[in-house]
Amino acid sequence: MFRQKRPGKDGSIFTLVKFRTMTDARGSNAALLSDSERLSFFGKWLRSTSLDELPELWNVLRGDMSIVGPRPLLVEYLPLYSLKQGRRHEVRPGLTGLAQVMGRNNISWEEKFDLDVWYVDNRSLRLDCAIIFWTFKAVLKRDGISADGSATMPPFQGSE
Repeated sequence: MFRQKRPGKDGSIFTLVKFRTMTDARGSNAALLSDSERLSFFGKWLRSTSLDELPELWNVLRGDMSIVGPRPLLVEYLPLYSLKQGRRHEVRPGLTGLAQVMGRNNISWEEKFDLDVWYVDNRSLRLDCAIIFWTFKAVLKRDGISADGSATMPPFQGSE
């Protein structure tokens, strides 16, 4: 298990709980190795089954997260968001979200943020139920776990 600070609703910071899937291996220059080099065999399996997200149910019970909403990203991304992208923080982050069922890590950051903001503008119980259904399908198919040519998703660098 590991804990990491993440931005939640209105950008307030909370502590996310997850299963550890990567090591802290560092190269000779003391910098972290690439995600693909740090991802353990068991970690790959956990991620492919989405079981690494299970501890986040604790965050849902605490009220930091909801079942459906934009996924909580890294705190370091906060200053990189455009005003539109920052709207993703108008709702609590979720265990699953529209961007996860529409491509997960196989879509660009821009597409993810567009889907997150669309969800914020159109959220409803019906949409949440559909996203939960699509989540089960995506998990069973193991689609979009990694971006093309990457073990995870390349870091967000900001928008042009």
